[in-house]
Amino acid sequence: MIKKGIKQLIAEANEVVETITAEEAIALQGNENVTIVDLRDVRELQREGRIPGSVHAPRGMLEFWVDPDSPYHKPVFATGNRMVLHCASGWRSALAAQSLHTMGLDNVCHIETGFKGWKEAGGSTEKVEKK
Repeated sequence: MIKKGIKQLIAEANEVVETITAEEAIALQGNENVTIVDLRDVRELQREGRIPGSVHAPRGMLEFWVDPDSPYHKPVFATGNRMVLHCASGWRSALAAQSLHTMGLDNVCHIETGFKGWKEAGGSTEKVEKK
């Protein structure tokens, strides 16, 4: 039997990390000091599209790509930019933001309603082709 369910984990994450609305995220799009990070699986991107200019970082690789001591480190995560994380509905991004916060990053937030909220708020999207 589990001691904490996903709803409690997400609620605890949201107590620690900054959440922003889809409208706030849309206003940040294109800002050179902001990196929008898409945590969704590649199949979700191909099915739903993506936010133009966003960086795809599969949820399972995020911490490895962020850590400069990791052999998987990606320089895009060492720019010092504010990172706006999102997933489909804001659950994975809450947990991911909490993880990065635990790693010591204070420039991380997440879109509380995810990509779904982004689209509903009129945010721009673009198609992702299968490779």
